[in-house]
Amino acid sequence: MSFGQGSIQKFLLYASLMVAIATPLAGAQEKTTGSAASAPSGQVSPPVVAASAPSQLSLDEVLTKLDATLRWDPLSAIGALEVPGHRVVFIADRNPSEMPGTLRPVLFDGTVLMLLQPPLLENGELSFPVAFTATVADVFSQAREDERSRYRVAAILIDPGHGGKDPGATGSHLIAGKRIELTEKDLVLDVALDLYRKLAVTYPDKRVLLTRDSDTFPSLEDRVAIANSVKLAENEAIVFVSIHANASFNRKARGYEVWYLSPEYRRTVIDAERYADSSDVLPILNAMLEEEFTMESIMIAKHIMNGFDRFIRARSPSRGIKAEEWFVVRKARMPSVLIELGFVTNQDDAVLLSDKSYLRNLSDAIYSGIKDFVNEFEKSGGFTASR
Repeated sequence: MSFGQGSIQKFLLYASLMVAIATPLAGAQEKTTGSAASAPSGQVSPPVVAASAPSQLSLDEVLTKLDATLRWDPLSAIGALEVPGHRVVFIADRNPSEMPGTLRPVLFDGTVLMLLQPPLLENGELSFPVAFTATVADVFSQAREDERSRYRVAAILIDPGHGGKDPGATGSHLIAGKRIELTEKDLVLDVALDLYRKLAVTYPDKRVLLTRDSDTFPSLEDRVAIANSVKLAENEAIVFVSIHANASFNRKARGYEVWYLSPEYRRTVIDAERYADSSDVLPILNAMLEEEFTMESIMIAKHIMNGFDRFIRARSPSRGIKAEEWFVVRKARMPSVLIELGFVTNQDDAVLLSDKSYLRNLSDAIYSGIKDFVNEFEKSGGFTASR
């Protein structure tokens, strides 16, 4: 890689910056002004900017203008201006009089290289060229704009099965000398409420919803209606997670499993009114969206299964990922899965399901899977462009 005049020196600077991106800044100090707006990671391609003897801005002025945080290593003079999800790394110029107007490499999010006149370090104080600051502001602004146009998961709907007059599966067991009655509706509500709390803390910018938050009985139709009535913007998605516990006449049956809608099942997932002017291609659009929802449902199922394997595999066996036409996943017009936590009719599973700490582990597993899916989905900006 060549930067023209002084290419060897600039290449070494570029290598130093790459190391700075890959590892925490040594002895880094932090300075903040204001609160940066939330912005997931994105990529932009800023122009090369050259400035001749620009006027300077103070550090406080720059942090206020960019609403950013500075991480700074005084030994190497390497700094990073950071907003949530993005950073610009630079090496300050300690001897500007030796090569006035020299451009140096600057990295954006570890991959985009710019050549800019660097900040100045003089008497222990940093100052920033106006052109440098304006370019960084544009880079951060463009990244935020790109993110607003990317697909994101805007809502997560948690559906604790059964409730009210419908207890769901039940089991009675002698555990530690006591007769314990297990009821599906209570177990799944306990797990769902804990999952809700975890997701709400992690995603304050998303709508985390429940089909029920107490011992009530929404019908299957009610649950689907709640899911399908969530309003979404053009670049927003919703996922539906229904939580259940299992039962079997075979008392030896035990373990957890995750279900998604069979790809062979045909359904209408597209809003016909929204595409009234494209009725001739409506079947094609619907088929494309069906395919996308199926793919995303399988990915959610895989991530949740990975969570179960991490958190509880040593105590309860995996029954795998399966496909079936359950009502709620069949009627919900979105990626959806149905989870079976274990068998209330099995003695070993019952011992686990009667333990509050184990129920927390179950919610941890589902939370981990949803979080991994959301991260992957939003990093890719939506897995396909078929919406």
